Amino acid sequence: MMANSPKPKEEFVHDVFQQIAPKYDRMNDILSFNRHKAWRKFAMRKMAVSPGDSAVDLCCGTCDWTISLAEASGSGPVKGLDFSPAMLDVGRGKIARNTHGGQIELFQGNAMELPFADNSFDYATIGFGLRNVPDPVRVLNEMRRVVKPGGMVVCLELSKPTSQPFKGLYYFYFERMLPKMGKLFAKSYEQYKWLPDSLKLFPGREELANIFREVGLKDVEAYALTGGIAALHIGIKEK
Repeated sequence: MMANSPKPKEEFVHDVFQQIAPKYDRMNDILSFNRHKAWRKFAMRKMAVSPGDSAVDLCCGTCDWTISLAEASGSGPVKGLDFSPAMLDVGRGKIARNTHGGQIELFQGNAMELPFADNSFDYATIGFGLRNVPDPVRVLNEMRRVVKPGGMVVCLELSKPTSQPFKGLYYFYFERMLPKMGKLFAKSYEQYKWLPDSLKLFPGREELANIFREVGLKDVEAYALTGGIAALHIGIKEK
């Protein structure tokens, strides 16, 4: 269960995203100081998607990364999956305005039970969603299952700085300032108080890298972004 909530985590998080969907993109810009776009560009450079590659983007939300994958592939099929109809509705609007929208297919579903066959994709990505699921290990196992041998599992997620004074400033911002900013800009104090609560229980960068290895991924790489505020993890499915 989430802190201060009697609901199971899955139901609580679903309600959060249903409520904040129309303001999600604006709040991402404000709360990350617009850094989330640079983090995603860094991830795309490391992934080196080739023309015609296929991808599935889990917890795709409003589909920014889904669209980036389609643009990089150029012609390959790209699937986006999220459990929030409201977030997918925002994503559909973006896709309709994008020249690569025709190669994207969206699904409402559960990241822990993917509706895709084994060995289907060159890439499986999840951006700022792994900390929200009830069982991150199960999601990573599903991502490994649906990528082809030699395919790449990629997670871009908020993380935990380890060095002072940055660590102290970071937690002050996330625990004290961020919920207040959520209330000011999105009228959603409780929904944005959930974010630091979710991060407390989420594995740190090295711990998550070890989980990648434990689920059977090889050549695991972990990159600290912006002083450790976020992290990129990449693992390869064995051929």
